[in-house]
Amino acid sequence: MQSQNTNPGATGAVSHGIVLSVLCVISYWLITHILSRAISISRDDDLLAGMWAVVATIFVYRYAYEETITAALSRIVATLMSFTLCLAYLLFFPFSVWAMAMLIGIGTVLMIFLRRRDDVITTGITTAVVMVVAAISPEHAWKQPILRLVDTIAGTTVGILGALITSPIRGRRVRISPDT
Repeated sequence: MQSQNTNPGATGAVSHGIVLSVLCVISYWLITHILSRAISISRDDDLLAGMWAVVATIFVYRYAYEETITAALSRIVATLMSFTLCLAYLLFFPFSVWAMAMLIGIGTVLMIFLRRRDDVITTGITTAVVMVVAAISPEHAWKQPILRLVDTIAGTTVGILGALITSPIRGRRVRISPDT
């Protein structure tokens, strides 16, 4: 979907890049240093959690606050769908590639029925990541959907707060067009 909004210019683009970079550091640090103390499985999982929070921040933080909120809702809805499907499966069964494919297919159908076609991709990617990480750490497989939901909420929250703080500084609601 192509945006028909104005280009913020070089200064706006640079400031957006700087803020996004800082927000990514905050997300990563929050998960790997603060939340990992409460819900750590392993150092490798803490690093994965940090990466997942950063991905959520990148996905959510947009140039306009309204776009950030829309992206946050999209990210949370897709993650909740993946969380539900993966947790229901992993509570009873171990990873299998066929199960992963089945869950991606079910998630796709459900998101389309829920009229959230734009969230099909994010739901599928999240399901694939959760399932593969469950295969890597089979002794904690059922915890993976819960942990990735926490990581997503943390990264999404940082992105929203960043947009909330920087929105008044920008003054008007200018958005970056995807083709600039």
